[in-house]
Amino acid sequence: MSNNPDSTPNSPHSRRDFLKRVAAATAAAAGAGLIPGSITAAKASPGSSSGSVNDRIGLGVIGLGSQGRSHIRQILAQKDDLNLELRAICDLWEKRRDTVRNDIDFSPGKTYTDYRRILEDDDIDAVIIATVDHWHARIAIEAMEAGKDVYIEKPATRYLGEAFDVYDAAKSTGKTLQGGSQFCSYRQWHKAAELIDSGRIGPVVLAQGSYMRNAGPNGEWNYRIDPDLTPDTIDWKEWLGPVPERPFNADHYFRWRKYYPYCSGILGDLLPHKLGPMMVALAGQGYPTRVSAQGTRNISTDRDVADDIQILSEFESGASLMVIGSTVNEQGIPDMIRGHHATLNIGGGRISMNPERPFTDELDPETFDNLTHPQALREHQKDWIECIRNGKEPSANPENALKVQILIALAEMSDRLGVTCLYDAESRKLTTGDGKPLEPITYGTLEPV
Repeated sequence: MSNNPDSTPNSPHSRRDFLKRVAAATAAAAGAGLIPGSITAAKASPGSSSGSVNDRIGLGVIGLGSQGRSHIRQILAQKDDLNLELRAICDLWEKRRDTVRNDIDFSPGKTYTDYRRILEDDDIDAVIIATVDHWHARIAIEAMEAGKDVYIEKPATRYLGEAFDVYDAAKSTGKTLQGGSQFCSYRQWHKAAELIDSGRIGPVVLAQGSYMRNAGPNGEWNYRIDPDLTPDTIDWKEWLGPVPERPFNADHYFRWRKYYPYCSGILGDLLPHKLGPMMVALAGQGYPTRVSAQGTRNISTDRDVADDIQILSEFESGASLMVIGSTVNEQGIPDMIRGHHATLNIGGGRISMNPERPFTDELDPETFDNLTHPQALREHQKDWIECIRNGKEPSANPENALKVQILIALAEMSDRLGVTCLYDAESRKLTTGDGKPLEPITYGTLEPV
């Protein structure tokens, strides 16, 4: 729980008590198919055709930037196999809405400027949120309150307090929430979890991974600035949302990943691709308890965020995790999970389990193949849709998304404040390495204009 709850009526924080009060009623209504837009009402009965019109899931996509359009392409590619229908799109900027309408056969689909209209639309059963990071939490919470299942792009939220609110909303409403780290659906990470949880590699000692890119001389995230975006063509105040007011800035709109008010840079945009899958494999290790990070900005100086960063974390089980990221060098470290008895080398849809020397008499080397999928985003969407129908937990479930966001948030605070962050999962409180209370940063905290 955030230590500084926002008491304004429209804040996700102020809805916490409401969510708790209506949790039981919401779950009962969902089970009876009474929530507007709930797919529960349309689920096929046992023995009925899974391809029936009554079982069709109506989707809405909120946010039509590059990732939102990628989601639309994948939806259309598997809409018949999964019995889906894209029924609505939403974006603040009219040009992006027009681009999608012109590129796809969208009739009789609806277009909206305000995401709230999608949430009020009873034809929409589930939404994909592909907006800028600082809008993720508010839309996701309001969507689940409105009875919609949610796919929320990574990172799940901009700040830590929002992550607790999204998690609590998912649990209290019973809606299916899928975090947007699509590699979580790769079978290699689930197989790794199986090997770890069965004790095959002994206690986990250290896991490692990386997400490294080299954007070259132009710098990462320096996307083209479209001159058609002006203060007259975008509601800038609405786009800012919870971010403190500042003048219109097209560079911030198109290149928002470079600036702290909207994004934590590598931590929020690149490393979830590694942290999400690692949290699948390390699900049995509990929550992060200690996080430290160090970032540098020596090459890409046109931004707030680091161009190279390292995270080291300890978990409740005693296991450690080391993850590094860069936008100025692409030489990473291999994905590996070291156990006391054996080590897992993970990559390319394969796991090699190699016994540690003292245990070679007890364990034989093993290799597990064919554990990946050529279309990660498509497979991750499919996992979400199937879980909406069968009630199971998706690969990047609410707990996975929360753990990832804890790592991201504490790493950002560690780097920017120069402290080691300790986290208590029961109380959700933060302290520094020397035991002093630590207030989570949020909108308006440490934010340059």
